[in-house]
Amino acid sequence: MVSDLKIENPNSSLREKGKKLHPHKFILWVAIGSILMMFAGLTSAYIVKSNQANWEDIKMPQIFWFSTGTILLSSLTIQMALRSFKQREMNRYRLLISVTAFLGVIFIILQWMGFQQLWNNGIQFEGVVGAGQFLYVIFGLHALHVFGGAIVLIVMVAKALFSNTKTYSSTGIEVAATYWHFVDALWIYLMVFFLWIR
Repeated sequence: MVSDLKIENPNSSLREKGKKLHPHKFILWVAIGSILMMFAGLTSAYIVKSNQANWEDIKMPQIFWFSTGTILLSSLTIQMALRSFKQREMNRYRLLISVTAFLGVIFIILQWMGFQQLWNNGIQFEGVVGAGQFLYVIFGLHALHVFGGAIVLIVMVAKALFSNTKTYSSTGIEVAATYWHFVDALWIYLMVFFLWIR
């Protein structure tokens, strides 16, 4: 009877808990997978359509280069914010997360200005199907995902500046940083795609 007894190491259960993926992180990775599939489908459709005889190419507005620099910088600031949070440098964290949210808003404004330039140059949804229509849809969907991320960042800024609750769980900022790096990398991919795949 004694030989059938199993003595569990209390540290083993702690290790198992430590290996489990947080539910918020799991949901984020599922969402990222879904978003990747959507953009892969859209860019694949672009390649197929671009082989048609009546396809029209476009010139990328220069302002999209400024938005690229903006989102790259914001990816750096959110990583620095995450590091500051983990090191309990809360004043530095508040500054960096605020700067990241500001850069996210600037990115969206620059995207809107780029869309206006396209529209004013006659690249609209009417007429022959070409790169312009795809650019509106693909860049527009990306901007919506950045907008959602910017809302989250603004909420985080508000909590960091005005909330009296003292929490030191880094899960929230980790999830936000991962998502923000993702939309950053996705934007770089889309820029390269539209510049090279013509």
